[in-house]
Amino acid sequence: MIYLVGSVETIPSNNYKLATIYDVLEYCKDKSVLGVDTETEGFDFTSKKMIMFQIGDDQKQFVIDTRIVSIEPLRNILESENIIKIFHNAKFDYKFIRKWSNISCEGIYDTFLVERVLNCGKDKVGYGLKDVCKKYLNVELNKDVRNQFIGLTGQPFRDDQIVYGAKDVEYLIKIRTHQLPLIDKYQLNNVVKLENLAVLAFADIEYNGLDLDTESWKKIEAVNDKKAKTLGMNLDFMVIEDHRLAKFVAKYIQADMFTPIEDLRKVNVKWTSPKQVLEVFQALIPDLDNVNGKAMYKYRFKFPLIDEYIQYKEAMKLCTSYGDAFFKNLSTDNKIHTNFHQILDTGRVSSSKPNMQQIPADNIYRNCFTAPKGWKYVSADYSSQELNVIAFGSKDPVWIKALQNNEDLHSTCAELVYGEEWLNAAEDDCAYMKLKMKCNCPKHKKLRTNVKTINFGLAYGMGPNKLADTLNISVDGAKVLIEKYFQAFPKIKGFLDKLGNFGKKFGYIKTFPPYNRKRWFSNWYPKIWNNKSSTMELGSIERASKNTPIQGASADMTKKALVLLRQLIKENDLEDQVKLVMTVHDQIDTICKSDFADSWGRLMKLTMEEAANEIVTNGLLKAEVTVSNCWEK
Repeated sequence: MIYLVGSVETIPSNNYKLATIYDVLEYCKDKSVLGVDTETEGFDFTSKKMIMFQIGDDQKQFVIDTRIVSIEPLRNILESENIIKIFHNAKFDYKFIRKWSNISCEGIYDTFLVERVLNCGKDKVGYGLKDVCKKYLNVELNKDVRNQFIGLTGQPFRDDQIVYGAKDVEYLIKIRTHQLPLIDKYQLNNVVKLENLAVLAFADIEYNGLDLDTESWKKIEAVNDKKAKTLGMNLDFMVIEDHRLAKFVAKYIQADMFTPIEDLRKVNVKWTSPKQVLEVFQALIPDLDNVNGKAMYKYRFKFPLIDEYIQYKEAMKLCTSYGDAFFKNLSTDNKIHTNFHQILDTGRVSSSKPNMQQIPADNIYRNCFTAPKGWKYVSADYSSQELNVIAFGSKDPVWIKALQNNEDLHSTCAELVYGEEWLNAAEDDCAYMKLKMKCNCPKHKKLRTNVKTINFGLAYGMGPNKLADTLNISVDGAKVLIEKYFQAFPKIKGFLDKLGNFGKKFGYIKTFPPYNRKRWFSNWYPKIWNNKSSTMELGSIERASKNTPIQGASADMTKKALVLLRQLIKENDLEDQVKLVMTVHDQIDTICKSDFADSWGRLMKLTMEEAANEIVTNGLLKAEVTVSNCWEK
């Protein structure tokens, strides 16, 4: 049964009855599970209002016209952790409810996130409410009605809009009843609980946003623009100097009175055009078929022109992605409010509009995000998070001992991989040979970099081809280096091989306990082992099986840390003193009142390490805290 809560002048319809907000309260207060949805004027919660709020179960649904009626009487229901509120894509509704009703929802079950957990890694799975309704309920949603809420100017809702809003609530209740048995079947209860708690922290981060110093940002853009132009001129000069590229050089320059002298060019190549650049490089490498990053890195150290072009592309990307165009991401409150994508195939997180995970790690950029007056950035990140995960998973004695003794792990590994070569490379007063710390010996630095690349590459399934490109060595040389590495660390090889074989055998891989997140492989089938044409598929599954548990366990602990920090803020009434504002991989960033910053930093460190110890139970994974006036790496 559908009930409308709105103006007293509203005339009831055959499709619904009338009710008051207190009728809603009376019906919902004793329920253990409720469906909740909103309709809004648009997508930006900072400027577009929530105009409809729907709540109820599969028996009764209440549609509240929030242009007229406040949902304040429902505060205790929405903020109760004991009443489950089912949303689909909860972050969206959460931000609108908090902005326009000043209510922070708790006790959330997100059918969107649960569906992503259940199908992590699978291809051709739809996660929108329309897709999920069709899958579980065989119901076709008419999303045209939803789009008609945008642009309303105060006129009463039509019957079809009221029914549409109410049905979404009913569907959410029914979808959850279909998902729950699957959660049990695949033993995903812990990770579902984690994601349903973490979404509240991600929603708070999106809601709080980041202050951006636009003047400092513009100065960086000017520097990058100048650098890109210089690199472009260098490319022109290199083409002119290379006789093999003569056909790309004009015999004369046609100018006019309106063209600045610095814009006159003899080279007929637009360096921002991949098609034209490919023609140039094919004069040097006839078999080259594209100029994407992977293809170029293979040749950058053999052809100075290609190396210069890669630098030019990097500079242009900084100009286009992090120049004036970045300001379009500012909301009406002049803050950056990114949008998190909470569950990738590995369990890691990405974001968009803008992608804050790919903001250059250089502090030149990060320092443009500043704390308000009287506040500080208090940030905590895990020290060598993925390396600790590998050490814990493999139980490698050398890695564990190095971590226990606070030794420089990469140097310790390099010593075992290179043996005599490492010992002979030591200079006087070598910090490693004396204190097992990172040193400045030139030869040690090179050998350490080689092994460091492998150490971190383990988390991404790096093979000899990628290692060869990264270190600018031959593929055979990379194979020898990897072989020497695994001879030195057989426990790590055994750990990775076990993960790779598990994925190939069963068609999925899991992260570490207690979450045991599953990633399914869509290209797997029961007889893939015996299919000679499946070498590429097996290789792909093996690589993903090796890196997913490492990246996924790291993501799980960062999400758990976010959950614990949010709970710490709420349980101690610290909302006016501390705000979650960002997370990037293993780092969590908050802003905090200046006089509380040091105390909060100590609490952050303890909380981060509590979360880590749930997964890496040996207690070796530590967090480091920084306090500053702006965002830092």
